[in-house]
Amino acid sequence: MNIDGVAYRSVWVDEDGWSVRILDQTRLPWTVDILRLTDEQQVAHAIKSMQVRGAPLIGAVAAYGLALALRRDASDAALESVAAMLGETRPTAINLRWALARMLAELRPVPAEARVKAAYAAAGAIAEDDVETCRSIGQHGLPLIQEIAARKPGKAVNILTHCNTGWIATVDYGTALSVIYQAHDAGIPVHVWVDETRPRNQGSALTAWELGKHGVPHTVIADNAGGHLMQHGEVDIVLVGTDRVTRNGDVANKIGTYLKALAAHDNNVPFWVALPHSTLDMSVRDGLREIPIEERAAEEVLNVTGQTADGAVVTVRTAAPGSAGANPAFDVTPARLVTGLITERGRCEASEAGLLGLYPEFAAKAA
Repeated sequence: MNIDGVAYRSVWVDEDGWSVRILDQTRLPWTVDILRLTDEQQVAHAIKSMQVRGAPLIGAVAAYGLALALRRDASDAALESVAAMLGETRPTAINLRWALARMLAELRPVPAEARVKAAYAAAGAIAEDDVETCRSIGQHGLPLIQEIAARKPGKAVNILTHCNTGWIATVDYGTALSVIYQAHDAGIPVHVWVDETRPRNQGSALTAWELGKHGVPHTVIADNAGGHLMQHGEVDIVLVGTDRVTRNGDVANKIGTYLKALAAHDNNVPFWVALPHSTLDMSVRDGLREIPIEERAAEEVLNVTGQTADGAVVTVRTAAPGSAGANPAFDVTPARLVTGLITERGRCEASEAGLLGLYPEFAAKAA
């Protein structure tokens, strides 16, 4: 995708051939800062602090973090310990552990003296897999937008989205936003309602920034405005991403997604979830009870960061002094509220049967 006409990915190996570059997402949308990561501790910090965020991107960056660590120590002990450390940086998104498990499976049989080269190759393969996966997700979701556009010729398709599921949440293209980008690029008139996504405002800060840079018409709304817009026929479809999908189709995503699903169900608005294969967790039977929900710092709820009129980026407290804050970062939307899933292999219902129809190789894991 592009920033002011310049093509970028969200993670790449620097010109030196070994260090890793990322966009500092905590500085967006006010400043495009590119960070250089040189060891696994910097990678861990980038993930924990949300300098990189988005389930697929976290996995790819962690894979490169393992490669960076092996430059210093390529022993079996280092391989296992660094993978374990990186795997603990964020608990909810399954892509992180998927990427590290794939790295371990490929690197354990490799002699220590050949591991560094193999690690960079394996991390690069994970990144390339994500790019093609996200492109295909957009292709399989595109007919949904085309069908709506055909029913309302000359009018824009109104899409509501939550959090950020674009190219900066993945290596490129995005998941739910991949569908929107490909519809826009195909000439379909679209308009996106962008939830601000409190408390970190990934919607108003990141999704709105992405869409603006790509020229997609959009409007930022308060998180609680979505239901009102649906009641008044202003939303044709809800498209969201996910950090983990269970074997029965339950969906863990950014906090507030469940409320959008309830509103969509009550107003007969299609609610679709876009996901890559790395987000599937066929070992989990009950998303509500088995998916760990990350509890982030209360300060994210009690404070807000923004840009002042003179251009300074500041953090101010918005809550009453002395108040406590609770900050669950994700919620779980039951499969019964999900119209369907959009994957790189096609679309399916949010159920075990639907998922196994596209991913039969996971049947043993779902037993």
